[in-house]
Amino acid sequence: MKEIENLEDYKTFASELFKFGFEHTVTIFSAIAILIVGFIIASWVSRIIRNRLEKLKRFDKTLIPVLSQIVRYAILVFTVVLVLAEFGVQTTSIIAVIGAAGLAIGLALQGTLQNVAAGLMLLFLRPFKIGDFIECASVSGTVDEIGMFMTRMRTAQGLFIAVPNSKIWSDTITNYSKLPTRRIDLVVGISYDDDIDKARGIILKLAEKDARVLDDPAPVVNVKNLGDSSVDLELRAWTKRQDYWQGRWDLIRDVKYSLDKAGVSIPYPHVQMVSS
Repeated sequence: MKEIENLEDYKTFASELFKFGFEHTVTIFSAIAILIVGFIIASWVSRIIRNRLEKLKRFDKTLIPVLSQIVRYAILVFTVVLVLAEFGVQTTSIIAVIGAAGLAIGLALQGTLQNVAAGLMLLFLRPFKIGDFIECASVSGTVDEIGMFMTRMRTAQGLFIAVPNSKIWSDTITNYSKLPTRRIDLVVGISYDDDIDKARGIILKLAEKDARVLDDPAPVVNVKNLGDSSVDLELRAWTKRQDYWQGRWDLIRDVKYSLDKAGVSIPYPHVQMVSS
């Protein structure tokens, strides 16, 4: 009789063990499935929102990357909650776990959180937007994207640069695209033997004839400095932002040709050898 009872106990134990393993196996596979589906949905929804917002002409392009990332991370957090719920974790416990995990992650990733906070400040105060050419954190380039953690830029040489938001926020930002006009400052040195007023008239006339140079404020040419080997004249001419570089390059070329034609010399340093 004892052997039969022992056999029945073994069968009961095996049955309970199989039932326990089956239930938890289903739970594990269900949790994995929820996790995979959650990641797929997060990426899919984020991509849809990004594509839809990019088609809206009146929507600020600067906000698109951040909004799509916020939606993605929100879905991922919800997915993690569902996975924990599959294992029987209560809602209050889930909130406590998320809070504790958030605190631990926050302490471990202080620099990352600084980037997130800096990114939010950049979006709120708007010192620049997508498409602006800026200079900050020892780099310069056209802003392609303002993300939650970093800002992506493209240099004038066609190079990709990713700068942490905290570095941009803590540095001085020069935005070359913010204002509609920009001033060309061009310094030209002439010989001490040349006529200053003549040279000033030639340079000023070139600026006034250039259609890209604005009439208000009017261009001016003044004596900037008396150098060691030249009298330095400075042209100050205002132009539209988009005309700045080509206008500057053309004025440099035209000033050189016109001064040469008028017999006004542009001196350069000479080294005089003195023999003993």
